Amino acid sequence: MGSGRLPESGYPRGGLHGQIVHSIGRRILRGDIQPGEVLPLDSGLPASRTVQREAIKVLAAKGLVESRPKTGTRVRPRQSWNLLDPDVLAWQREGAPPAAFLRKLTEVRGVVEPAAAELAGERASGRELAAIEEAYRDMASALAGPEPDYHAFDLADLRFHRAILQACHNDLLEQMSGVVFRALLVSFRATSRLPGSAKASLPRHRAILDALRDRDARGAARAMQRLVQGTAREIEAFSRREAGRRQRRRSSTRG
Repeated sequence: MGSGRLPESGYPRGGLHGQIVHSIGRRILRGDIQPGEVLPLDSGLPASRTVQREAIKVLAAKGLVESRPKTGTRVRPRQSWNLLDPDVLAWQREGAPPAAFLRKLTEVRGVVEPAAAELAGERASGRELAAIEEAYRDMASALAGPEPDYHAFDLADLRFHRAILQACHNDLLEQMSGVVFRALLVSFRATSRLPGSAKASLPRHRAILDALRDRDARGAARAMQRLVQGTAREIEAFSRREAGRRQRRRSSTRG
């Protein structure tokens, strides 16, 4: 993946049909329509019943709803939802409090990424190591100027982590990276904007790169664990900052 725009994934958002799918999906993940409740056919968008029924089929394929004779279409329990579906991931991050979603995502990273770094330390080819190093250099370059380019930094950061997963030579892990990489970008965008966070993360990424180049698989795993733990601390700082903002808004409204 290059340093430009992210490739599209998930259900198309264009057209009335796509708008209905995403509108209802967001409402379910936001909690506006609770599990067990009947899904209203009125989506707020002017569409025929045929179009709305087709949209419901898409949501059913994602595990969000089920249709039964006489009882209508109801929202399924959360444990039935396909939470790793690209659209459900996107709706989850839009609907849940950002810090809560980021904590869950970081827990997943803590389970997957140190093990992936260890595998990459054993299996990465010279070309794959070069791709990881190139991503690291692009991260550093994005912060080198007087005005940091955080968008370029985030995309390079994403390339760094995805290249490590690809270097594991495990197609299941690679598919997992394809599922969660958009959600990871949300995490990077939230934490890299914290004062000093992006620059502080560079030595942690460099430690991972150095261990991979030295074929120190255990060292790469430890370095990745330190990076993810650092991200967890940054998310807590992000959470406190967001809580402060909400408190200030409430205070200004009361004033």
